[in-house]
Amino acid sequence: MTRIVLTLMVVLAASLAAADVLVIEQVRQAGEMAVPANGQTTSEVESAFGAPDSKSGPVGDPPITRWNYQHWSVYFEYDRVLFTVLNKGEVVGQNDD
Repeated sequence: MTRIVLTLMVVLAASLAAADVLVIEQVRQAGEMAVPANGQTTSEVESAFGAPDSKSGPVGDPPITRWNYQHWSVYFEYDRVLFTVLNKGEVVGQNDD
């Protein structure tokens, strides 16, 4: 019984370590991506990156709008970028088919 528990603990620890490496790798790669910068206007983002795949919002006060692109989403307050986030599980740096 002890062997089974020990084996399960080792397998679990190994899978958690692999997940941490993947997230760290995504963060490192995200720093190398060209994404909208905080403070850019909606027109600057659209000019530089094209039209988004979809738009959501505005929601709340101040109004927050989200633009979705293939690899990331951009959040705006009024017409200024608040932040840009990678889509969950996105593999960065691979060629798109």
